[in-house]
Amino acid sequence: MIRKIKEEDLTKVMTIWVKGNFKANSFIEKDYWLEIYNQAKVDFLENFKTYVYVENDEVLGFISIDENEIKAIFVKEENRGHEIGTKLLNYYRNNLEDNAELSVKIFEKNMKGIIFFSNLQFKNSKIQLNEQFNETEYIMTWKKE
Repeated sequence: MIRKIKEEDLTKVMTIWVKGNFKANSFIEKDYWLEIYNQAKVDFLENFKTYVYVENDEVLGFISIDENEIKAIFVKEENRGHEIGTKLLNYYRNNLEDNAELSVKIFEKNMKGIIFFSNLQFKNSKIQLNEQFNETEYIMTWKKE
């Protein structure tokens, strides 16, 4: 089941987020994710549209979107490969109006993420340097027809 995040989901969501970033973005110091942890909690619960994928009362993944930009999409490691991320993304996309666009920034070194979004019809629209980390990132976009 996919639903909006509730406050009681936050601990699970944040665990998934931290572990996901440690793995997907292992080239970024772990301290960075811990430094922005508290702001991410507020953003996921209050500032962004966040949806969780729940099975047997357990949060297995989530997606968080600000305006038309995907800020986070993560699935518990042991539940990856079961299309949970795809279901979360499609849940959100299916409720968008025609011609709506979504974008995501993804580091070039995160090949699994790039393949995930490419398989879901996101196109690489821009390559830029993320100056904070001195890393190349792609801006990938998708438009609802």
